[in-house]
Amino acid sequence: MAIIDVVRFDGLKSRDWLIYKYPSEELVLGTQLIVQEGQNALFMKNGTIADVFYPGTYTLTSENLPILKRLINMPFGGRTPFSAEVYFVNTTVKLDINWGTTDPIQLIDPKYYVKLRIRAFGQMGLRVLDVTTLFKEVIGGMQKSDIVKFDKIKEYFRGILVIKAKSAIADAIINTGISALEIATKLEALSESVKTQISSEFEHFGFTVANFYIQSINFPDEDFEKINKILEDKAAFEIMGDGRYATKRSFDVYEGAANNQSGVAGAFVAGGVGLGAAMSLGATMNQTVGNPVHKEEMKECVQCHAQIPVGSKFCPECGCNNSERICACGNKLKPGTKFCSECGKKVD
Repeated sequence: MAIIDVVRFDGLKSRDWLIYKYPSEELVLGTQLIVQEGQNALFMKNGTIADVFYPGTYTLTSENLPILKRLINMPFGGRTPFSAEVYFVNTTVKLDINWGTTDPIQLIDPKYYVKLRIRAFGQMGLRVLDVTTLFKEVIGGMQKSDIVKFDKIKEYFRGILVIKAKSAIADAIINTGISALEIATKLEALSESVKTQISSEFEHFGFTVANFYIQSINFPDEDFEKINKILEDKAAFEIMGDGRYATKRSFDVYEGAANNQSGVAGAFVAGGVGLGAAMSLGATMNQTVGNPVHKEEMKECVQCHAQIPVGSKFCPECGCNNSERICACGNKLKPGTKFCSECGKKVD
């Protein structure tokens, strides 16, 4: 067996590594162990965590390997060989871990009443807080390899990140009534809220969250076009004055409901029209479609021939008397009659 005089790991060119397994498991007492700044060295035997070493230089003896000594009945003195797995753990802060929602958050914008598909993206920083907890809770459940990178950890915790981020964003939009167009001003507060929620989760697995940022919240262009159309309509109505925008939105929804009777109630709610308003519009529609208003019957003036209401006694155009008259003989005379057709008497 080759005698290993020094056990050390100088790191990789990239700082993406989290765990590095030393290639040899055959060691001897008297070997020098060098742990660099930003590292911890962990000894394992038969899947059990033995000893942990922090930055510094150590000469391995049975005295500074107390747990491993008990596990393998390590004798005192000499360059006694022993077998153990040595893992170097990166304890520096990894600041550039990117995250993003895999599926969009679907919700109704509380200001514009438009269904949106929102996605969020950001960055976070992690640092190993407890190497023994990390190995017990995370690494033990993974397929061990010579190198474990942070990308593997990001994949492992993707579910927690996405759920917490989605929950915070949906809560801000729905419960506090912030429009998706205005939520960019709340990113700092949202980021802090999500960081607080995920910190306790990561601590269970041996990590501390150095920072967490929601860098952008966006939605597809076709969803934005819906809001843009509403904003254009609103601007036009504001130019005309008297706040008729809300009225138009109500009738837009009313028109959509008329075209899709199965979705009337949902259309009114999505359009922001209250139940009372919806019932009022329904009554109006019923009156208009089911019970049409009859036009007033008209007649022709006997003198100027203008169209006047049937009940008019005098023409509003020429002033001619258009009322029905009765002759002294009792005969009913048509308006404009000069002589009675029964007795021949002249009509005054």
